[in-house]
Amino acid sequence: MPRSVKPGRPVRGSRTGRPVMAAFDLLGRRWAMRVLWELRTGPVGFREMQARCDGMSSSVLRDRFRELEAAGLIARGEQDGYELTGIGRSLRGAVEPLEAWARLWAAEAERRPKGRG
Repeated sequence: MPRSVKPGRPVRGSRTGRPVMAAFDLLGRRWAMRVLWELRTGPVGFREMQARCDGMSSSVLRDRFRELEAAGLIARGEQDGYELTGIGRSLRGAVEPLEAWARLWAAEAERRPKGRG
């Protein structure tokens, strides 16, 4: 079972356990942000989440659910699915500026001539 990531504990890439480093470690794990993104509109069950995230193995999804639940970002809902907790929902406010930036980046990429970086 994956080790729980929490602020104040050493994490991959940082022995200090600073909150931002713990967040980078947790959110940087494969599929973690996608799982949180899919939960932004409400509870999602295991099979539905797997269908939304084509290509994710059931073992990786199980690991992400366990890690995100241990970190307090998601919880099992009443209807046999997972949902964001209050602190998990607050992450959306941090991600929205990134989403806006990604849209600008995509628009810029569309304007740029092919083959030029």
